[in-house]
Amino acid sequence: MEFLRQKFYRAFPALTVKNFRYFWTGHMVSLIGTWMQTSAQSWLVLEITDSPLLLGLLGVAQFTPVLLFSLVAGVFVDRFPKRRLLLYTQTISMGLAFVLAILIFSGQVAYWQVFIVSLSLGIIKTIDIPARQSFMTELVGKENLLNAIALNSTVFNLARIVGPVLSGVMMGWVGAGWCFFINGVTFLAVLAGLWKIKVPDKMIQNKRRNWVPDMLAGLRYVFRNRELTQTIALLAIVSVFAMNYSVLVPVLAKNQLNLDASGYGFLMASLGVGSVIGALSLASNSRKGIRKGFMRVLPVLTAVLFIITGFVKQFWLAMVLVAGIGMSNISFTTTANSSMQVQSDDEYRGRVMSIYALVYTGSSPIGNTFVGWISDAYTVSSAFILSGCITLALMFFLTLILRTRAIAGFRESTK
Repeated sequence: MEFLRQKFYRAFPALTVKNFRYFWTGHMVSLIGTWMQTSAQSWLVLEITDSPLLLGLLGVAQFTPVLLFSLVAGVFVDRFPKRRLLLYTQTISMGLAFVLAILIFSGQVAYWQVFIVSLSLGIIKTIDIPARQSFMTELVGKENLLNAIALNSTVFNLARIVGPVLSGVMMGWVGAGWCFFINGVTFLAVLAGLWKIKVPDKMIQNKRRNWVPDMLAGLRYVFRNRELTQTIALLAIVSVFAMNYSVLVPVLAKNQLNLDASGYGFLMASLGVGSVIGALSLASNSRKGIRKGFMRVLPVLTAVLFIITGFVKQFWLAMVLVAGIGMSNISFTTTANSSMQVQSDDEYRGRVMSIYALVYTGSSPIGNTFVGWISDAYTVSSAFILSGCITLALMFFLTLILRTRAIAGFRESTK
């Protein structure tokens, strides 16, 4: 038994850190509720409006604040203790979940109400995402960072499996309101974990009142680092055109595969299964380090899977393809996240991860609007195929640019 225990901790060294275990366990519970709410909200909006475009605009409401304010949020995160910030953001997110539950229980829920709550949640995420991402290094250090991020991705996607299935069952049994209520209750687990964590309150002691110089310094820091810039470019392509699950998967289930709420839940769960496989594979092999070449291959694989999915009419085949998309994308984003944090100095990490959040999450309004409009004007099949083709084209041009610069740099160095 002791041999198995040691072997387990060698594969997952981040779990030897008590503070990380508190954080990881709390989020494991909370994320199940979050995915219950995410799935229920998408289905609820489709039932209220029967419009993929309005569903896409809901994503715009949630992620536009990240797009607008993420850079300022990065300065804020660097200046204040991250654990304290997370206690505030998670508490407010819990309150918003209960607000949605009350609205649904009242029988008076309307699209505009869901829109406003989503917008409010987006404002909170502007602080929560960079604070949570950069907090990982304070918990486990750089040596265990890839392992910790991969383990976080594992529980995130396990929740993506369990949450939608529970959501589909709950919606069919007692109604959507209970999905939002349960999500509110699960926030207590992550809040309890944060209270137990004991880390020094790290923040930058900066006497300047004007935040603009700090924000610009963070931008210069990222764009003067070639590796960080390349990672940001890859992340932008994938985030805009090769994700958008909150719009594409429910519309695929409802309009192309003719599924009910339970079938939709299982389709979302298959996305989580693939993502868990990808995350666990990265976590167990984290001692090999970050494989940067991997980040260029995975978007191409995702694009091909998107194109094939556009032609699929069978439920079982769609589940396999969606699982493949989940595995490919989580492997990419986990590697990109780890790469950016490892290459960042402590002083700039909050701002670096705010740029990561700006590109990864803030690009969702663009992607959601695009696929929502294509699905509304044409079909969800067209949205999948066009997204895949655009991703392939952009990856080709990016690879061409990087190779041209590499050749130019080599020639310059040999002169």
